[in-house]
Order: sequence, then structure tokens, then C-alpha cells
Amino acid sequence: MTASSRPIKRALISVSDKTGLLDFAQTLVALGVDLLSTGGTARTLKDAGLPVRDVSEVTGFPEIMDGRVKTLHPKVHGGLLAIRGNAGHEAAQKTHGIADIDLLAVNLYPFEATVAKGAEAEEVIENIDIGGPAMIRAASKNHAHVTVIVEPEDYARVLADMKANGGATTLATRRALALKAYARTAAYDAAISRWFADALNEPFPAFIALGGRRQQLLRYGENPHQQAAFYQTTDPRPGVMDAMQVQGKELSYNNINDADAALECLAELAPEGKPACVIVKHANPCGVALGETALEAYRKALTCDPVSAFGGIIALNRPLDETTASEITKLFTEVILVPGADDKARALVAAKKNLRLLLLKALPDAAAPGYAARTVAGGLLVQTRDAARVDDMDLRVVTRRQPSAQELADLRFAFRVAKHVKSNAIVYVKEGATVGVGAGQMSRVDSARIAARKSEDAALAAGTPEPLVKGSVVASDAFFPFPDGLLQAAEAGATAVIQPGGSVKDQDVIAAADAAGLAMVFTGTRHFRH
Repeated sequence: MTASSRPIKRALISVSDKTGLLDFAQTLVALGVDLLSTGGTARTLKDAGLPVRDVSEVTGFPEIMDGRVKTLHPKVHGGLLAIRGNAGHEAAQKTHGIADIDLLAVNLYPFEATVAKGAEAEEVIENIDIGGPAMIRAASKNHAHVTVIVEPEDYARVLADMKANGGATTLATRRALALKAYARTAAYDAAISRWFADALNEPFPAFIALGGRRQQLLRYGENPHQQAAFYQTTDPRPGVMDAMQVQGKELSYNNINDADAALECLAELAPEGKPACVIVKHANPCGVALGETALEAYRKALTCDPVSAFGGIIALNRPLDETTASEITKLFTEVILVPGADDKARALVAAKKNLRLLLLKALPDAAAPGYAARTVAGGLLVQTRDAARVDDMDLRVVTRRQPSAQELADLRFAFRVAKHVKSNAIVYVKEGATVGVGAGQMSRVDSARIAARKSEDAALAAGTPEPLVKGSVVASDAFFPFPDGLLQAAEAGATAVIQPGGSVKDQDVIAAADAAGLAMVFTGTRHFRH
């Protein structure tokens, strides 16, 4: 035992999650530790034949108000906060009959789970823990002397430390557990404040707290010299976080980021009601298509930009079958995301040992409310997520020529995709498939040119005599500030345009569209994605 080791002689255990409780408590008793407990935890321990004192016996005050008040007492908090060896603290303990509490094992009322199941407000509020966080914070503050546990998974760590140190824990262990404890109460309070903000329709309260539980330490971040981890928040929207990985090496930071981009774009296509495929590279869709089958959708998506698709992420909204898997595995791919996969498809993917196969629980709802946050130097930018959908927009034809039925369908599809392409975004679509994507340029004209040029390259790869954009429609995520971008699209071969409108030069752009024989639709909604 080192000078900083602290023996565990008395432990207070009060847990809502009883996982591993009896084994932990039995081992503590075998190590000579006296047990204190409350409510249901005390009953569980007594029913198992373990010697345990109820906290109410120690405080001399019963649990009241349906258990709302039971541990908020000086004999509890004094036992947790007393500095060992401090004469003043020891004198106060002696005067008031306060005994040391050396170990606290508490996990909080299941607030997050209660909210997730859609409980009514009264039940949610009853699952806001008060005494638990107070005790956890007290024990963590006094970690120089007290060991605090907030999750069953740490029982083994504490017991191993005690066995190795003659019934004591080391300062290193107590510090690590105090860090976890404060982070846990912070995440818990963040979930509570978020629930109140949602209930009161107050998206941006005076103070904002973001919290989550670490699910995975990643090998590195966006680049090898950066560190990274993956955290689960209280966002109820399904996605990569709850997908089941059944094949391939560990996901990287970039894999997760790109997979999320693919799923968000795929979710946008749900109203189309057809098999759909999204191929993403560096968080930008480089091929998106609808088909009569998953295989057809994949082939059409791949045709858009087979060069960029190399080493990309592929997401399908239909289960993976043998034929589609056989086609996909011909290309080097980082991740496949699908709602399911049959045995033959899994076997084909398994032959590529590094290829990750993720089975989706569900697609996120593209129209669901939510938040997006981004750090800046000294601050945090928070906004509501872009849940606007082209189906809900008041589409207005502003040119003399009306779009045909096929053009209008493709225009809607193109605008769905443009929402998920980095600005400035230009997306060409033909017959339910992207045929050119221009992303992330400082000039909208350059995005239009790049998309057209990539379409020429794709046509060469496909053995098609003319660029794929000939006879296509085009979507722009924001208005054309001048006619030049629109004219570039017309020169490339587009016949119809969808854009938000709203430029001071709208009339010039409309006149240019009319002169070129284009049909143009205004949505009134911009989709910047920086």
C-alpha cells in the first residue's frame, strides 16, 4: 500500500442498474467492508443474505416523499466530504456522529432511457435524480480519500485495485473514476436541459450543454496526428451509431463521417419510394441514383463518377443480395451500409477482410428536427438541422417553358441531392441518377464546369459517345448571382434548372434561361452546406 492509497472500510451503494451488484457487494463484504444502502438496492442486498445497514438507520431520518429525500443529509455528505487527517473535520465528525464513507457506488435514475421511450412529462421528471448527482459530486471532489463508481463496468477495476493494495485503492484509480463521475453528471444534466429546451420549444437557451457517452476510441482523427473518439448523444435519430458492424476492420473517423453523410443523403430519397444508392467520397455524394432494383441503382450511381467512387462509402436502402454484393466487391470500397444482407452476400463481402459491412437499424428521418454544432475559436456555433424538404416547398416555374413531367421529377431528385453536397453545389441529374456533381468550389460557375467535365470523363469510362449531362436537369443549392453559372449549365446540355431564387439579378437569370429555352423552377429555400 502506498502513501496515497486509501483503505475501503465503509461503502454506500445505491444503484438503479443492478448489473453485477451482488458479486460486487459479496466481494466487498469478503474484504471486510461494511455496507450502507437505500431503498431497492438495500432490499436486493438483504434478500441475498448480505449484511447491510439502511441509510435511514445512519441518518436517523426515514426516506420521505416517495424516496425523493433519502440521502440529502449531513451524515451522508459529511462522510463523503470529510478530509481524512484534518483535525477540524475530524472534530466535527466526532461531535455530530459522522462516520467516513470510503466508497460510493451510485448510478443515476434512467432519465435518458425514460425520454427515449417517449414517456409522459410526469414520468420523465420523476426520473431526474437529485441525491445521486449530489453524492457523486461530493465523493468526486474528495477523491483524494473517496472512491466513486458510477457504472457497473468499473466494479472489477476497483476490486482488482483493492486486492492488489491490501483493501485500498490508489490515487490514480480514484482520479480516473472522479473524472468519469463528473463527466457522467455533466452529460446527465445536458440531457435534462435538452429535454426542457425541447419541451419549451426553446432551441437556444442562455446556456447550452452537450453531452454523450464514449462508444469507441478511434485509431486517429481526420489525420494520423489527430486523436479522436466516437460519442453517443441523446439524439433519437438512428444512424451509424446504432448500426451493427458484421464485417471488416475497425471504423475510422473519416469512415464514420462519410457513412453519416451517405445515410443522410439516402434518407432524403425515402419519398421516392424506390431502391436507391448513394456513393460518398470525402463527405460528398459522388453518385446517387434510383433504380428498379438495388443492383440497378448501384450501377447508375457508379456511372456518375467511377473514379471518385474508388475507396468510397456505399449506402443502399434495400437489403444486400448476392448479385449486388458481387458487383460492389469488384470495386475497392471502405464501407457498405445496408438494412440487411443475405448469407451469400455476406460471404462475398467476407472475402474482402478489410471491407466494413454495417447493417442499419433504420434510416434517419430527413424531416426530423434536431441540432448541428460546430466549434470555432473560443466558441460553439449551434443551429437547427436543415430538415427542409423539396416536397414541402412551393415550387414556382419562372420561365416561359414549363418543365416536362420527367424533368420535374428529376429536378426534385436533383434538389434532394444538392442539399447534401458541399457548397457551392451543382448537381446534374438524368432519369433518376446523378450524371455530374460539382462540390465545394468558391465559384458556382466553377462547380458547374467541374460537374460537366467529370460527366465527360464518366462518359468516356462508360463508352458513351456524348457527356452524360446532355439532356439532364441541374440543381443549384443557392441562387445564381449572375446568368453565367446558368449559361454554363445550359452549354453543358442541361434543359431545366431548379434553384432557390432570391438574387437581385433574378430577372437577368430568368431572361437568360428563356433565351436558352430552359425551364426553371424556384424553390424559395437555400441549402448551403459548408
